[in-house]
Order: sequence, then structure tokens, then C-alpha cells
Amino acid sequence: MTDQPHLLLTFGSSGDEAGRPAESEASPALHTGDPLPSIQHQSSGAIQRRRKSVVTRRLAVVATVAVAFALAACGSSSTTSSSTSSEAATSAAVPASSSASAAASSAAASATGEAGGASELPPVDPAVLEGAVIGFAQVGSESGWRSANTDSIKSSAEQYKVDLQFTSAEGDQAKQISSIKTFITQGVDLIAFSPVVETGWDSVLNEAKAAGIPVVLTDRAVDSDPSLYKTFIGSDFILEGEKAATWAKEEFADASAVNMVVLEGTTGSAPANDRATGWDNILGSDAKFNTLASQTGDFTRDGGKKVMEGFLAAYPNIDLVYAHNDDMGLGAIEAIEAAGKVPGKDIKIVTVDAVKAGMEALAAGKINFIVECSPLLGEQLFQASSAVLAGQEIPTRVITVEGSFNQEQAIAALPDRKY
Repeated sequence: MTDQPHLLLTFGSSGDEAGRPAESEASPALHTGDPLPSIQHQSSGAIQRRRKSVVTRRLAVVATVAVAFALAACGSSSTTSSSTSSEAATSAAVPASSSASAAASSAAASATGEAGGASELPPVDPAVLEGAVIGFAQVGSESGWRSANTDSIKSSAEQYKVDLQFTSAEGDQAKQISSIKTFITQGVDLIAFSPVVETGWDSVLNEAKAAGIPVVLTDRAVDSDPSLYKTFIGSDFILEGEKAATWAKEEFADASAVNMVVLEGTTGSAPANDRATGWDNILGSDAKFNTLASQTGDFTRDGGKKVMEGFLAAYPNIDLVYAHNDDMGLGAIEAIEAAGKVPGKDIKIVTVDAVKAGMEALAAGKINFIVECSPLLGEQLFQASSAVLAGQEIPTRVITVEGSFNQEQAIAALPDRKY
């Protein structure tokens, strides 16, 4: 007869939440490098308010361990049971739709039932956020938009006295996943991140769920089961592409043919995929618009410049550039000017973002139209975090409200532009 495994579970003593270090009276710190190996909560009152979520997390861990021991007792090897659990978790995370956009749309549709029809997030409860340990894994620093986004998150974290554990993946998914795994090991209260690409997140999201740590997505979507994260806060990238294409259709209404090139965002990323889809929704069947070439510039100014230089060398008769963000459009302007042509006149340009440098180029007539994509997501992120940590239901999709700009509107908006 095989000996049965023994299970010993222990919890921290009174005042020691989930085995974490004792409380510190120091003010919350903002960590901008790699996550620290240990975390100290700063407010005992905040911890008491989050006790329910911590207990839930403990129970989740207990359940996970208990299942593993039960499998061992039934004669399964540790390797086999681990593999089986992993496969089951991955299978459970397969989305009902084939794209992150469809998953997000489905989640948005179900939000009415889950969150009482609320279309907005509840206001921040500062008492809940004070001392809360939140891990944020940023995608990188590829553009002016991203810099403004990072500043918004850090500023809001400081405002609400959040202990923000901040990392930057610099466009590397493996590095971003490693950061999230570290957050899970640390036992942070909540994890937020802007994913490098849409695919490949099932495993780490299931790990966070098993540990009882809620996840919030910002800016970009993933193609995982929406039950693995609390909400996705960000723009409607498909709508952005549709707005850009609608402008192009009107701008070239009298043209018999339009030769265009596309500067794509990072391959596989949600904004690149969806801005292309949105454009095609409006102009995909319009034979007048002839796409000469489409290539990624990785959302960077240098990438946009280099790709545009290649386009100009291969195609001397370009009429229109559709850039998936301002930075690539600004790079295209440099290439166009170096080729002896006038951006905004000889070659018209439509971009997405509306960062200050892009708006300045639009005001100067070098870009013709910009669709806005606001990077100022800090307040919404911490509204969501506050609600989740307080045990409140929130919409599973939060769409930021944004506009678009022509030259006259850019000139009017620039004096008060925050980014």
C-alpha cells in the first residue's frame, strides 16, 4: 500500500498578512526598476480593508495545493499531474472568439449584466489604494505616446499613495511575462500591464488567477479568456482605423485612384491588428485605394523613417501614408522631406495618437489628419484598481473617450495639450 501524502498548511500570525513582512510606517515607495524581492505594506488600515481579498487568495492557494496532493494520492506522478494541470488551465483559457477584439466586444456586451449596466468606473476610494501594492508591467518606451502613458500611471500612483512596482519590457514579451511572474511570487495586491502582443498570455494569467491576484489590462488587449482579467481599459483601435479611413475616403473623394502605403505598428500587437481592421472595414472593398506596400515600423520614429525611405525608393508615385501612430508618421515626414517632396501636400499623411509632436506637425500642415488615442490612463487604472480591491463589480470593458483633429483643430488644441 502506498503511503498517503501529508498536507501541512500554515498561515502568518495575527497582523502578518499572507506571510508578508510586518507593517512599516514609512510612506509608500515608487519602484521603477525590477520588482523588489519583498514587499512591505504601508498602511495597516488599508490592509484591514483588503483582508477579504487576501483571505480569498489564501484559499485559492490552499485549493491549488490540495488538488496537487490529491492527484499524488491517486498514484499520479508529480510530472504528470503538473502537465495535466497546465494543459487543463490552457484549455480553460481558450477564448470563444478568434481575436482579442472579438473577446473584448463580447466582454463589453456582458458587462451590462455583470456590472449593472455601468458604463463608467466608480470614483477612487483613496483609503483603499493607500499602501496597496500594485505591479505594473509596461510594454516599453517606444514612443512619445508611451512616455506620456507611463508618466500618467506613475503620477496617479503617487497621488493615491500606491506602492507601485513598475517594470518595462522594452518590447520583449518574455521579459514582460517574467515581470508578471515576479509580481505573483511577491504576492502583490493587483497586477496591471499593457501587453506587448495579443497572444501567449494564458499560462501566466492562469497563474495569477490561481494565486488570487486580480489583473487589469490597459491600452492593449489579449486573446485570452476574459474571465482571466477584471477589465480592459483602453481605446477602440478598430474605431480609430475606421476614423482614419473615413477621413481618407472624404479627402480623396474626387480622385480616380489613390496609391497608398501603410506604416504598421508592432506585428501581432492589438493596435496594429485592429487599426488595420478598422481601415479595411471602410476602404477594404474600395478599388480606388491601391495599397502599394505595408510594413511594420514598430511604432518608432526611426522605424517609420527607414521603412518610408524604402517605400519612396520603390514607389515614386505615393499619394497617401497611413501610419498606425504619430511617431512613425513623423519619421515618414523626415524621409519625404529628404526625398525632396513636401509632406502634407505631395504626399498626404494620416496618423493615430495625437501626441504633442504629432499635433505640432499637423498644425504645420505636414500631417493632414490625426485620430486621437489618449495615453492618460492613470486615473482610470486606479479607479478600476480601487473598485476591484474593495470587492466591487466593474465593467469588463472600459473604452476611453477620444476625438480626432484636422489642422485648424490642432492649432486650437495645442496651447492646452497635456501630452
